[in-house]
Amino acid sequence: MASGSRSNNLQREIAAQRRAAEQAARQQARDQALAYEQSRKDQASQMTTAASDRISELTGILARSLASPLPHVSLDRLKRAPVKIPLELGSDAHPAPAPRWQDFEPTPPGTVGRLFGGEARYAREREAAEGAFAAERERYEAAELARQRRVAAARTAHKQRQDAVDAEVANYNSKVAAFVTAVHNGDRHAVSRYFQMMIDQVSDPEGFPRQRLAGYVPESTLLALEWRLPTPDVVPAEKSFRWIKARNEIDAMARSAAEMRTIYQTLVAQLAIRALRSIFATERSGLVSTVVFNGIVDAIDPTTGQPVQPCLITLRATREQFEGLVLEQLDPVACIRRYFAADVSRHPEELEPVTPVMEFKMADPRIIDPVDVISGLDKRPNLLELTSKEFEYFVHNLFDRMGFDTKLFKADGDGGVDCVAYDPTPIRGGKYVIQAKLYRKTVPPTAVRDLYGTMQHEGAKSGILITTSGYGPSSYEFANGKPLQLIDGSGLLAICQEYNIPARIVRISSK
Repeated sequence: MASGSRSNNLQREIAAQRRAAEQAARQQARDQALAYEQSRKDQASQMTTAASDRISELTGILARSLASPLPHVSLDRLKRAPVKIPLELGSDAHPAPAPRWQDFEPTPPGTVGRLFGGEARYAREREAAEGAFAAERERYEAAELARQRRVAAARTAHKQRQDAVDAEVANYNSKVAAFVTAVHNGDRHAVSRYFQMMIDQVSDPEGFPRQRLAGYVPESTLLALEWRLPTPDVVPAEKSFRWIKARNEIDAMARSAAEMRTIYQTLVAQLAIRALRSIFATERSGLVSTVVFNGIVDAIDPTTGQPVQPCLITLRATREQFEGLVLEQLDPVACIRRYFAADVSRHPEELEPVTPVMEFKMADPRIIDPVDVISGLDKRPNLLELTSKEFEYFVHNLFDRMGFDTKLFKADGDGGVDCVAYDPTPIRGGKYVIQAKLYRKTVPPTAVRDLYGTMQHEGAKSGILITTSGYGPSSYEFANGKPLQLIDGSGLLAICQEYNIPARIVRISSK
């Protein structure tokens, strides 16, 4: 009986251990399932947070810009400080200690030593010491002479290197001084480069393109900016995420097309206002009174597969307009549309372009040649030397070359020309009223207003005013939001170059 009882107890103990193990395994499986379920939920939550953070980043660009220092280029700090090259002589920097007689001189014999022949021995030792000392002295002098020659050669080489560095720094600083002078004088290329340096400092979120271009038009104290924008897919298409247990999948809640368009337009508006601030709030010397901002994207046209660069926003702003803004409180989209009369793509996701208020090539310093100082070497006709009638035919021929059907219909007495041009292109074609002003001074705002009245009277699609000089801020403010194109001297030369028409504008001072 005792043996059977022990067997039953053992079986019950084994069964209990088995049940405990099975229960522990089931609990472990439940814990693992719960842990996995929580990890998937956390993953979905993290993806939602990342999408939300990206939206906050895109819609908070202007606010972050206002909280950060403005981009600044100090002309005074462009020069290089003198560079002193250290003279490295190594072990030759200091002469070796000269041999001393004390180190060679034998010890004279004492009284007892002299009694036992010490004097003769001392004489022999001294003679040998003097020989050794003389030989060591000779070796030392030879070594010292060699050291001095190496030091002299090193100093000569060092001076040559220092002179070369000094010359390089002096040459660089001379170019900087010339650049600074050119900026203060309103030189087209120098000022364009100065503002290029400034806008290159404007930082963007990760993944944004970094290409920007600045072009200065001194005739109108206008700065044109061509700014690469991120494509609309920069806006996360997913609004939130959740884990579906039944399918063990993370489902995304899509953002509506309207919401994505709104966020993207807000982003673009902020980039435009920030660009205006980087110029107007930084530059106070009067070089720039008007800024044109064209935001373009590098994309692929889905219908053709060809690369395209549509302009998705264009605006023109004057300093006076900008200084009336309270940047911390405005709505970026309302500001650019209503206040600056910007043209913004209504369907940026479809790469629907807008027509720039002024194409960047009209101000691109890489296109517009600098004035040849020795103008006699330049055989292109100087437009300022034309008569009113000659300039009238020049404009007529220019628009003919551009593909317009141009009809001269009126010539006034102030050197201008009025004509009507017809664009035969289907749908986007139409009638244009063109007025040219052969001016050496800034075109007054009244000329812009007159053109607008003529355009309305003629029932034209648009009015184009061309001058050999420039326009002031008041003219640009009046033209904003109206079908008017103001082409200054730089823009005229850019068009001429595009259509291979030789021309230049060189102001010859009267004696």
